[in-house]
Amino acid sequence: MKIRDKSPLTRALIENLQKMGSKNPIWKAVAKGLNRPERNGYEVNLLRIEKYAKPKESIVVPGVVLGAGEIKKAVTVAALRFSGAARKKIEKAGGKCLTIEEMAKENPKGKGLRIIG
Repeated sequence: MKIRDKSPLTRALIENLQKMGSKNPIWKAVAKGLNRPERNGYEVNLLRIEKYAKPKESIVVPGVVLGAGEIKKAVTVAALRFSGAARKKIEKAGGKCLTIEEMAKENPKGKGLRIIG
């Protein structure tokens, strides 16, 4: 896959996830989601995470998590970026906010991860 014109950090992240994706297709799907044009990028509200995530689940968002809505479940969310309100609400509910890189190091096999985008 050709990597679009991105910042050097995002570009390196996409390349690393592509390498990991040769063994685990979930990381390949995350790399593909990050490589979308910025105008078509993923912006996920907490309302959507609350609707689709199960308690104690690990979620990956290949884009930005925004603070619209409430979340009551303790979930671990990995994303490219978080808005300040989203980070506060996730942590208040007992969840964790991680970068995609941290999640990839923590769970290189991608076991039990769900992509929401």
